[in-house]
Amino acid sequence: MALTGAIPLALAAQTGGRKIPVGIELYSVREELTRDMPGTLRTVAKQGYEVVEFYSPYFDWTPQIAMEARKVMDDAGIRCNSTHNNTPSFTADGLKKAIELNQIIGSKNIVMAQGPRITTLDGWKALGEQLTAVSDQLKPLGMGTGYHNHAQEWPLLEGKRPMDVLAASSSRDVTLQFDVGTCVEAGQDPVAWINANPGRIRSVHCKDWGAGQGRGYNVAFGEGDCPWLKIFEAAEKTGGVQYYLIEQERTAPGQQFQMAERCMANWKKMRE
Repeated sequence: MALTGAIPLALAAQTGGRKIPVGIELYSVREELTRDMPGTLRTVAKQGYEVVEFYSPYFDWTPQIAMEARKVMDDAGIRCNSTHNNTPSFTADGLKKAIELNQIIGSKNIVMAQGPRITTLDGWKALGEQLTAVSDQLKPLGMGTGYHNHAQEWPLLEGKRPMDVLAASSSRDVTLQFDVGTCVEAGQDPVAWINANPGRIRSVHCKDWGAGQGRGYNVAFGEGDCPWLKIFEAAEKTGGVQYYLIEQERTAPGQQFQMAERCMANWKKMRE
């Protein structure tokens, strides 16, 4: 118990007393978001989430819908730091639309949630170069891009991990948005990954994973096998994290708000 209480104090010292905000990846409450976006944003704000990340369906919005979402967020006291995007957002015309929508809702980061199917290291290298080119386009606008890992980037391909190739072939301006659960599921060391990429782990998806029947991604944040306190320490000391996003994607229908509240309660036990 003493160790658990001491680590947050140490992290506060490492970040100069700056509090790293915690948000929610809205895919966690997708059922509710689809049914009632304004009500969902207000609910997660009341639960204690400070930021949100919209996922790919936002790309189909009109500017008017984006303005309505921004007003609800402003009124609720939450903000959007990034969006989760599929391949269409990274075409020439798609990027223009993504920029417009992200600027309206206040997001500074257009993150690639999942790229095309890649089967060679040259393909991963090309993707890193593509993300660098997108970053160069966004930088004059005060915006950036990034890549969100899943499980496919960790197993060896031609003797190397695709995640390492992607990181090496993209500029330091490209955020490596870290999905922790998929890394742990793949048997990789999340702390070692953060420490190997200083300053580039600017956002972290706090998705837990647990070994054993019935666990996997069904566990709530803080109830799986991810070594969260060590992850926080590395992210804040070395990774350059700017915000955390809790994600729980396997909640039973009708229970998504309850799970979001449970995850927040677990967060507070660790961090406050």
